[in-house]
Amino acid sequence: MPANIETMFYVREAPWHGLGNRVEHALSSDEALQAAGLDWTVIQKSIQTEDAAEIPGYKANIRASDQRMLGVVTDRYKIVQNHEAFAFADELLGEGIRSETAGSLQNGKKVWLLAKLPENYIIAGDRISPYMVFSNSHDGTGSIKVAMTPIRIVCQNTLNLALNSAKRMWTTIHTGNIKSKLEEATKTLLHAELYMDKLGTEIDRLHRIKTPDHKVMEYIEFLLPTPDNATKLQEKNVQQLREDLHARYFEAPDLKQVGKNGYRFIHAFSDFATHAKPLRETASYKENLFLRTMEGNPLIDRAYELILATAY
Repeated sequence: MPANIETMFYVREAPWHGLGNRVEHALSSDEALQAAGLDWTVIQKSIQTEDAAEIPGYKANIRASDQRMLGVVTDRYKIVQNHEAFAFADELLGEGIRSETAGSLQNGKKVWLLAKLPENYIIAGDRISPYMVFSNSHDGTGSIKVAMTPIRIVCQNTLNLALNSAKRMWTTIHTGNIKSKLEEATKTLLHAELYMDKLGTEIDRLHRIKTPDHKVMEYIEFLLPTPDNATKLQEKNVQQLREDLHARYFEAPDLKQVGKNGYRFIHAFSDFATHAKPLRETASYKENLFLRTMEGNPLIDRAYELILATAY
């Protein structure tokens, strides 16, 4: 068992901890953006070569407040200002949804607003707290998105599984008229409720998938493989990661009563993906972790696919 067992299992933070600003008291998306320092606008400027020749067909997205370039886009790209992107979320406040945190990633290329749904869910004896992340990008890589991010309260593990039966992430529009904002808010609530309903069904299913210890060891090796022609250091690093994951499956106090099943397996991988310290912590580590939380963590999804495949 790793020496830092208390840190591993008892010091828990959500993936967005330390990012953004708290905005719980904001009564609108505009107030949340102001509180988080995100009430800036984006403008477009032409792009020129060194000899001042304009490059046709492309524009630079520039933050007006400090002239920072956020991305290069085609001249067909339409800017969606932050206040436009999140305006439809105001309609959700009347449904009990509460803004919690807002921030930006990659120096403003991506902007996000985190909101909590009004109730917790009890699923297979666990309290699950559902969050939604609203995101907007200014680098040309994506549209306005909403992503479900349920958190198991006891351990702060994410349960953002890529279900076949319900969308975890969907795109939305940014029109300013009241009717469209109401329609988008209604669609968002329906998607959120459907996801949480299907997640409950899937967790029950995972509980019924038995995972013998020897199979768990095989799955860990399969999902954390040693690279071809690995160096001694690479082999050591992979073994260290496997031992970490092994401890999270076999030793986690909050999983003692869960049983040896697929739900425990998924939680071990979620715990590892959400809370394990990387072998080398980069300056962008926290931002990258949060991006994977919003957009889906490949390791958790692969573990989920693998455990489902073993059920047949």
